Amino acid sequence: MLYKKLIRPIFFLLNPEFAHRLVVATLKVAFTIPGVRFLCFKMFAVSHPSLRREVFGYHFSNPVGLAAGFDKNADYFPELACFGFSFIEVGTVTPKPQPGNPKPRLFRLIADNALVNRMGFNNKGVDYVKLNLSRKRRPKNLIIGGNIGKNTLTPNQNAIDDYLTVFHCLYPHVDYIVVNVSCPNVANLRDLQDDDSLKNLLKAITTERKNYDFYKPILLKVSPDLTNEHLTATIKIAEEEGIDGYIATNTTTSRDNLQAPKAKVKSIGNGGLSGKPLAKRSTEVIKLIHTLTQGAKPIIGVGGIHSPNDAIEKLKAGATLIQVYTGFIYEGPAIVKHINKALINSDIA
Repeated sequence: MLYKKLIRPIFFLLNPEFAHRLVVATLKVAFTIPGVRFLCFKMFAVSHPSLRREVFGYHFSNPVGLAAGFDKNADYFPELACFGFSFIEVGTVTPKPQPGNPKPRLFRLIADNALVNRMGFNNKGVDYVKLNLSRKRRPKNLIIGGNIGKNTLTPNQNAIDDYLTVFHCLYPHVDYIVVNVSCPNVANLRDLQDDDSLKNLLKAITTERKNYDFYKPILLKVSPDLTNEHLTATIKIAEEEGIDGYIATNTTTSRDNLQAPKAKVKSIGNGGLSGKPLAKRSTEVIKLIHTLTQGAKPIIGVGGIHSPNDAIEKLKAGATLIQVYTGFIYEGPAIVKHINKALINSDIA
């Protein structure tokens, strides 16, 4: 309540991207104070046997994770873990550092509890992320995923080389890999979802995995903007190429049924929409993937989770785990605790 009544209104006066940098920088400083890390964990983390999940051969202390995009460069995962997340996905990571798209590129639609971003895979490059993952002390039991992509200037015909570069650098340092070809904020990236391009990319990555003497899961992050027919074809290809699971979904380019004034939405322009307006379509995609795979493949549900009921809806639709991002910003750090406490008392915990 304090967050939504006092803290959020102050942060929402600031430019969204600056507010994000300010929050994580403040966390970094605060956690250098003795006892703060412990107090944060005691305040937000929930432990209960019914929350535990065994997925991909890993032990998850609860089903709630932080989606990619919040900690792009693996700078803050030790601090963020103290808010009760059982897993954190870093990235999207590209081979070379890149600044992303011109600013402003992150916008709030407060009336819709939504964000629009066209960040464009801004990150410090895979070497920087690899160094962070190898030198920072990982909190006990924290699962880390690595979300991989291509540099904006890399033409699609050379995209496989980019993905393989990042794959090889991150594979030894993360617990799972996410292939991101569904982000709407990188020019022509979603063309890689075309059947032949996707098949070639997934085949290249799963083939390279065979060169390692240890096995880690590879997941595909799918777009909510695919038609059900295209999504069915996508899942068929992914299954043929040995993909281990799915993340449903990425952000959407749709602007349907928004409460924000049309003029404001138009002034923002292009970008991926996340938050509550995405909830229904994300759940539909989860249900479809669950049906297509006959429930045999884990699905990480993400999109529009702002409450325990939203989380439960995703899990009942077929998600094995869930991730939050926009809900974390709008509802505050206690969202993880609230979801986990509700799950303990639900019929799916």
